[in-house]
Amino acid sequence: MLLARGLAWSGLLSAAWGLATNEALDFVQLEKRTNCPTDYTDYANVSHPPLSEGKYKLGYQRPPAECRTFVSQEVENKIEELKGVIEDPDLFRLFENSYPNTLDTTVKWRGKAKDSDEELTFVITGDIDAMWIRDSASQLHSYLPFLTNATAESDSLASLFRGLINLQARFLIEWPYCNAFQPPLESGLEPVNNSDASANTKVFPDPDNYTVFECKYELDSIASFLQLSADYYEKTNDSQFFSKYQWTDAVQTLMTVVGEQTYPTYNEDGSIVIAPYTFSAFTNRGTETLNNNAYGNPAAGGTGLVRSAFRPSDDACIYELFVPANMMLAANLERVIPIAKAIKAPQCLIDMMSKRAKLIRDGITKHAVTSEGYFAFEIDGFGSINAMDDTGVPSLLSAPYLGFLERDDKTYQTTRKRILSTSNPYFMKGPVISSISSPHIGPGWGWPMSTITQILTSDDDEEIKDCLRTLVSSTNGLGLIHESIFTFNEEAFTRPWFAWVNGLFGEAILDLYQRKPELLKTSFQ
Repeated sequence: MLLARGLAWSGLLSAAWGLATNEALDFVQLEKRTNCPTDYTDYANVSHPPLSEGKYKLGYQRPPAECRTFVSQEVENKIEELKGVIEDPDLFRLFENSYPNTLDTTVKWRGKAKDSDEELTFVITGDIDAMWIRDSASQLHSYLPFLTNATAESDSLASLFRGLINLQARFLIEWPYCNAFQPPLESGLEPVNNSDASANTKVFPDPDNYTVFECKYELDSIASFLQLSADYYEKTNDSQFFSKYQWTDAVQTLMTVVGEQTYPTYNEDGSIVIAPYTFSAFTNRGTETLNNNAYGNPAAGGTGLVRSAFRPSDDACIYELFVPANMMLAANLERVIPIAKAIKAPQCLIDMMSKRAKLIRDGITKHAVTSEGYFAFEIDGFGSINAMDDTGVPSLLSAPYLGFLERDDKTYQTTRKRILSTSNPYFMKGPVISSISSPHIGPGWGWPMSTITQILTSDDDEEIKDCLRTLVSSTNGLGLIHESIFTFNEEAFTRPWFAWVNGLFGEAILDLYQRKPELLKTSFQ
């Protein structure tokens, strides 16, 4: 059984995209590369030789070298280095396949803006042929250890980061409430038809479907743009880049949205506040639309938290004061303030970011910590809470990874214990995988992303080894991390080509290499 969503990789073969030399090739040239898979979704769903030498016999799932969409020699060198460190052959094969997956398969187009030397990078999610703000920022975040300077070389990771920051800024200035986008005009790529978004949804402000793939307002999209920006700046100290194009305009636009989304549902006289964003969809899935005539459930003002209509799973929030995205926003507002200062951005913008980060932190402490001492997942400000966690990052489990708090934080540890148990209605158990799940797929499906997040937020050796064992044994022999897996049958999974989670796994392995290298000597045979 396979529940694969999204569109095929075949679109890559009708475009100009960077290959092993990171030079654009036209379709005629690509057709001559007979070894290139025409559909990586299909390619990823078949095990390819040589198989790993362990008992799981995992396939080698990287496309041929000449077919890879971007090559970083630093990443290739690190993979080779860990070959002598990771002793379990199946674990190494999983790392070898997964870590470079974004670079191998999803850098769909790189180039320059039409009328300037502005670098642009378009990164798709995998089997869905569009660019999510959150996913693409997270996909590049996995390669942060190799971003060491602001080289102008066009085939560098630095160029890849700059291009993504520039393209995200362009999209978010025009459509700050939207979460996923079509290729830029400069790419020459045709927009992808998202039939659900174009025919079955009604959004205000009404998006342009030639630019926008999906327009779900997700607060973590804003936080992800800030994270991507801070990632690049902290590794390169390249302040000149941020003053060159539209970065300040993008941040000002996003801070306007943040301010708008602190609105209460009701005015003091009881009248309804006109919402700056609404979303309705004709659907048989309750998570795909906002109730109350596209407004969502009521939220109180004065909490310090910012509303989010949708979660990082692209599912509608039950209560719109979504705590994990607020955590992520606060942490990354703090991280980008040094950029704003370095480029002498307006002081009012700097003050606004600093004040908002503090308001969110204070609001979470005051309103989102329950009497039992754990963080709520969502609140409405009236006293209602949603006591769960979802697998998608940002999540409550990922709070230390987000930089919001430390692993040993007392409230976090109380929360962590609760959400990794059956006290969380979306914690799934089974012989294949036991992990936090998501309403996005439904009960019965474990998500490896939460298992990886466990590794990134744990200091417990046995917990980490159990998580690694789960991951290496649950790929159905394919050697790539999937979106979700039926907890009682590894043959049933969703999304064989989901780049973000694969990069996140590689990130966790590199984290262990630094923190707990002895665990990489563990055998899972």
